[in-house]
Amino acid sequence: MLKLPPPVWALAYVLLAAAISGWLGWPEFPGLPIAPLGIALIAAGFVPPVWALVLFRRADTEIEPTSPTNRALVTSGPYRFTRNPMYLGLVTLTLGIAVWVGAWPMLIAPLAVFATANWVHIPFEEAKMRRQFGAAYDDYVARVRRWV
Repeated sequence: MLKLPPPVWALAYVLLAAAISGWLGWPEFPGLPIAPLGIALIAAGFVPPVWALVLFRRADTEIEPTSPTNRALVTSGPYRFTRNPMYLGLVTLTLGIAVWVGAWPMLIAPLAVFATANWVHIPFEEAKMRRQFGAAYDDYVARVRRWV
């Protein structure tokens, strides 16, 4: 499976949505002053991934879930609430960009990020984690939802 880093394909979706928005003449959300909400969502989108990165470093394990050198199953921090805080952060970040820009077609980006994560990457990563961590991962999956 060709695996681009998630921020790369998320950025590609934002750029595609911006191109579509530009082609359509930037149809805006009607009269809603929502840019501050977009900025707040952008900021919030950075929290889960950064928190997760800190936990991976503390556990001395890899960020990439399919890495053969993963040494620990991280289940603390944001992983208590979601099995995918990095993807959740990307969805929130791209939603924030769409809201900040205020153009309807920009909503393509967070939807595409969610779809790509949920139906392409996460199933592949979960299968790998299940093989590597066995019953511990199964117990974790039973306790914590995929998203929130």
